[in-house]
Amino acid sequence: MIARIRKSLDEKDQGFTLIELLVVMIIIGILAAIAIPVFLNQRKSAVDSSIKSDLRTVATGLETHFVDNQVYPAAGGGTGTIAVGSQQVTLSTGNVVNWTLIGTTGFCVVGSNPAGNAITAGTAPHITYNSLTGGLSTTAACP
Repeated sequence: MIARIRKSLDEKDQGFTLIELLVVMIIIGILAAIAIPVFLNQRKSAVDSSIKSDLRTVATGLETHFVDNQVYPAAGGGTGTIAVGSQQVTLSTGNVVNWTLIGTTGFCVVGSNPAGNAITAGTAPHITYNSLTGGLSTTAACP
């Protein structure tokens, strides 16, 4: 054991050089520069998915109220837990959902969250659900 240590000292085997450490640091920096933006975009996509899910839930609540009462509930919305007709819908954290009636035959629901990717309208990204056109959109606004 002592002979091995003495041989190591005689050969001046002292570890990594400064150049080797700098090369490793540069490689780690490049990998971080690639990975961080990808990670942030994935988070924004997850926020958009939560908005879409909340819009579908609110739309289902509005349609359920219509089936039960033959009329859509008055315009409303908010954050947290909101009343959709006689149902309570809990929204994802940070999401804001509002709906307006389109005459007596339909509704339009708008969802937004500043942490999302969706198209910017005003101050926050938004996604809409229009019952008359039957789907989600990031480009259309409510009539």
